[in-house]
Amino acid sequence: MSKSQLRSIVTDIIKSIAPDEDLSSLDPEKPLRAQIDLDSMDFLDIVMELRVRYNIDVPEADYPQLNSLASTVNYLMPRMQGV
Repeated sequence: MSKSQLRSIVTDIIKSIAPDEDLSSLDPEKPLRAQIDLDSMDFLDIVMELRVRYNIDVPEADYPQLNSLASTVNYLMPRMQGV
């Protein structure tokens, strides 16, 4: 799976959780919470969607690695191989 495909997967999950947010101008390097209105429950919903849709379990200790779109993609790359 390419980074582009994975970026699309993550943005689709965010869209499903925060449908009113405009994700077209997201800076992949900036923290997601600084760019769009995501609260802690929304973040947990993103983690849950990764588990439900792709069987990816993100331990709580790894949550900081999902700070930005780019860091989320980098975190998920090795975990999504073969999915």
